[in-house]
Amino acid sequence: MSAPIIVRSTDAEVLSASGVTLLADTPATNGHLTSHRSTFQPGKEGAPPHLHREASELFYVLTGNLRVLTGETLTTLHAGDFLVVPPNTPHAFEAAGDSTAEVLFVLTHAKPRFDYYRLLEGVYRGDTDPAVLATTSDTYDNHYVESPTWIAR
Repeated sequence: MSAPIIVRSTDAEVLSASGVTLLADTPATNGHLTSHRSTFQPGKEGAPPHLHREASELFYVLTGNLRVLTGETLTTLHAGDFLVVPPNTPHAFEAAGDSTAEVLFVLTHAKPRFDYYRLLEGVYRGDTDPAVLATTSDTYDNHYVESPTWIAR
């Protein structure tokens, strides 16, 4: 990153079906980080259990409550809470309770991810087969895993 990056809210790409707002990706930050904001509706899973082999993922809860799996531990984060999930740690998340959760995410040492979120948008809209996501694990460093704890929640 050789110059500051400013993304105005009016200029950010919004993926409305998935509730993702793209902020800055690794090509714009010289590989330092990728960041997005997500809105999670109550009763809908945010992300199933997965891990990143290379990236750490930072969560900052802006509004609402977020149920998070880290390893085999379930935790509820509240507005203002911050979490860092290190590489190779299975995690999953969803809105907790009756209100919408809004979360700022930053992934460090990450691969470019915006195309992953665009692919995910196609899944949410019903234009893309969800099985396609599994074929992109290495490309986006997003590896889905099984979690009995998450299933039993």
